[in-house]
Amino acid sequence: MIRITPTGETLGATVEGVDLNREFDHASFATILRALGEYGVLRFPKQALSAERQMAFSQRFGSLEMNVAGAFQEPGHPEVMVLSNMTDERGRPIGARDAGQDWHTDMSYSETIAFANVLYALKVPHRDGKPLGGTEFANMRAAYADLPDNLKTRLDGMTVLHDFNKFWDMMLKRPGTWRKPLTAEQRAKKPPVSHPIFLTHPITGRKVLYCNPGYAIRINELPERESEAMLQFLFDHQLQAKYRYVHRWSEGDVLLWDDIGTLHNAHADYGPDEHRLIKRCQVMADRIFEPEFVRAALAN
Repeated sequence: MIRITPTGETLGATVEGVDLNREFDHASFATILRALGEYGVLRFPKQALSAERQMAFSQRFGSLEMNVAGAFQEPGHPEVMVLSNMTDERGRPIGARDAGQDWHTDMSYSETIAFANVLYALKVPHRDGKPLGGTEFANMRAAYADLPDNLKTRLDGMTVLHDFNKFWDMMLKRPGTWRKPLTAEQRAKKPPVSHPIFLTHPITGRKVLYCNPGYAIRINELPERESEAMLQFLFDHQLQAKYRYVHRWSEGDVLLWDDIGTLHNAHADYGPDEHRLIKRCQVMADRIFEPEFVRAALAN
């Protein structure tokens, strides 16, 4: 039987009684999907997954994306990205060291946005008995709810331009980055796109603030200077401490989080000799906004 234990914070719950190595029935999937909408971040502890099983679980929620940069994919499984600071016997990196990215929402720069992430922790760095490399989240349902009513009315119906290049170029400036400048072909695959500044969450039916510091560059319906000021206000608002929750990793954790209703940021608080290895699947929102899919998925 599935047991769901909320963290008691603004986001997060632990899901027990599920072995992700096995197929689970429709009722279990509906329970997990409802919990994802309610808590935003779900931890499945003590898992042991192959790449195939991680993909199979992830694909229950939607199609899987292959990273546009093409770096550090699991051999034979391009839908699984390797995140790590470890190297092979020749000293070559085996994964992308993505800790310290700053706040963002994955795939907001894409026509089809992301629905969820599925990360599986194989190695977690520790120091003085405490886990390092935590992943922090911010609750965009709560951030929207707390906006002044006049601002909700004013911004309703407006759209935000999201640009992949903003984030990538910012990361290129970081010391020790594994990233390389994108080719013209790679940039052409991800031109800037616009999305509503407020989205209605497909699971809960509640509105969320869909705007993030990593990719958002312009509110299309406002003059440029006014857009800059409004975006800065929204960035400051959405990252208040009361909206934030930190997941402290344990080896064997599978973390499923909602990209529509949260922002996230990986903590870069560990050194090169403190090894971290996580495998990631990116689930796209190609099905979750289909009313028939949601009704069928949540039906008892």
